Amino acid sequence: MMAVTPAGTKSFYLYKRIDGKPERLLLGRFPDISIENARKAAMAAKGEIATGLNPQTAKRAIRDEMTFAALFAEYMEKYSKVHKKSWVYDEREVNKFLSHWFKRKISSIKKTEVERLHAKLGKENGIYQANRLLERIRSIFNKAIDWGWEGVNPAVGIKKFKEKSRDRFLQPDELPRFFKALSNEPNEAARDFFMISLLTGARKSNTLAMRWSDINFTTETWRIEDTKNSEALTVHLPKEAVEILTERKWKSESPWVFEGNGASGHLADPKKAWMRILKEAGIENLRIHDLRRTLGSYQAATGANGYIIGKSLGHKSQQSTAIYARLNLDPVRESVNKATDVMFGYMGINSEDG
Repeated sequence: MMAVTPAGTKSFYLYKRIDGKPERLLLGRFPDISIENARKAAMAAKGEIATGLNPQTAKRAIRDEMTFAALFAEYMEKYSKVHKKSWVYDEREVNKFLSHWFKRKISSIKKTEVERLHAKLGKENGIYQANRLLERIRSIFNKAIDWGWEGVNPAVGIKKFKEKSRDRFLQPDELPRFFKALSNEPNEAARDFFMISLLTGARKSNTLAMRWSDINFTTETWRIEDTKNSEALTVHLPKEAVEILTERKWKSESPWVFEGNGASGHLADPKKAWMRILKEAGIENLRIHDLRRTLGSYQAATGANGYIIGKSLGHKSQQSTAIYARLNLDPVRESVNKATDVMFGYMGINSEDG
């Protein structure tokens, strides 16, 4: 039948008793749906009812399902904060780029919309940012499905942008300028942080959170208990690193090697100091993370194989895990020492002389 509202809106409905209860099924609004198509829709709905299905169930499920904001809150509490060390990035990036979805039912978010967003971010924010957000969307909806949602993941089947592996590291001609600019940096904590990052190849987050209790000056090692791979890592400290740490230890009254004034108690991301150093050194397109790659590159240049480099940098892969387990620190120590000797050699400084 057709119902007409006081405002003149005309809608087609099917009235039918389902499971002993009267139901009113909206078939569509005129003229969006013709009389003929309304009849076809009514026949299809009657067919579903005859087989024991209730067409209203799916509509109610959509109406009653959670919003994207509710799903994301559950995702953060039940999965991201529990299983991911990078959960803060999930929280930051979703709030930054997907807050316009928060009030929407999750079934209303379609693949075409995710594709458009991915393309837009790739153009405006870069392909890496776009790909990481696509991965987050896919993960959030996968968890919804794991938790009983019967919808379709709108991020499935969308191809990521092709990414180039970054191979940037400090070149031989850049090292003297980098060391000179580093020595002129007024922020002592940042200056020492960058040097330790270069000499150990450790990840930025681990180096920022370095504690004195993790340093063994007798064995010249640094024990990192909480790594990205969730496995403890022992890092060899070359002579230059030991000298820097020894000097800082004498002056320190903090449990942190690189103390700071923020809530964490240790140095936060020293971006301003990094930009000053690069500007003075005349070096472009170098990230703090590239210091980690620099050590590995000079290890390779001095003859270290991939397994030893992986051991020293804390890499993990299924193929090499067994080999890492059989390596002790001696070949790693020798490799790191050779690499640091070469790097300092470009300044005309022999590491034997300091």
